[in-house]
Amino acid sequence: MMRTTEKILVIGSSGQLGTELVQNLRNVYGIENVIASDVKITEQSKEGPFEVIDVLNATGLLEIVKRHKINQVYLLAALLSATAEKMPKFAWDLNMNGLLNVLDLAKEKIIEKIYWPSSIAVFGPNTPKENTPQFTVMEPSTVYGISKQAGERWCEYYFNKYNVDVRSLRYPGLIGWKSAPGGGTTDYAVHIFHEALKSGTYECFLSENATLPMMYMPDAIKATIGIMQADADKIKIRSSYNLAGFSFSPKEIAAEITKHIPNFKITYKEDSRQQIADSWPKSIDAAEAVSDWGWKPEFDLTAMTSDMIKNLRAPKK
Repeated sequence: MMRTTEKILVIGSSGQLGTELVQNLRNVYGIENVIASDVKITEQSKEGPFEVIDVLNATGLLEIVKRHKINQVYLLAALLSATAEKMPKFAWDLNMNGLLNVLDLAKEKIIEKIYWPSSIAVFGPNTPKENTPQFTVMEPSTVYGISKQAGERWCEYYFNKYNVDVRSLRYPGLIGWKSAPGGGTTDYAVHIFHEALKSGTYECFLSENATLPMMYMPDAIKATIGIMQADADKIKIRSSYNLAGFSFSPKEIAAEITKHIPNFKITYKEDSRQQIADSWPKSIDAAEAVSDWGWKPEFDLTAMTSDMIKNLRAPKK
């Protein structure tokens, strides 16, 4: 275990990413040095330090940061793509003002370093679909994407104007087995495993050839901690880095699952999430993340599918 003086606060820690990030951060920095937090008490409160935090309450946030002597904040609290479309004004408020409240803590030198996730949702229908470059046309068409693009601009502004050490990754769709997905367009790629094992069938809300960039959760965690541990002078992009794992369609992941569950059947019934998927890239060029701070994924579709099924089949402890 790394000996450290880091005191880390993870805001919005009970979601799909936060659940695993907290566990991994505690493995690195020690349980007592990583404070999990969410808007209500969750199961995480039984596993280590936990605080109830509304990131929109700047006064309450400041009090907790000072009490725990926090110097790093991972801000994960957000409404994701499909959920945000149902509550656009609240999504904008949470995704934007929550970020500004945390950026202001660093501006005032109360904390030293911030991690804030962006997303491939910043890209839009006019973005090049194949090997989408780091710098390109964006024009997002969803509330979530608009808020993430604006957030990227705020992060870069606070770095340039106030020298705030803020770091960010544009996540593709994330796939993990430890927690339920949180309302995103790429969530089918998690649900499909659960349904394949439970019933042997899955009705997909995207079309069979809706190819999207994805990443297995262990790689996402590795990238998140990796960018935060990198020397500041290696972080040359302060808006958000493209991050790439692998790309696949529902038809392709179904074929991979069939190798493990031969009688598995998939059907398709598109809903409003198809329109969101159509506006996103099919594959991502992460050359800057590779060259600047050494990003390298470990999992491809075959390895991820095998690991997901093995873990979901394993007896619950």
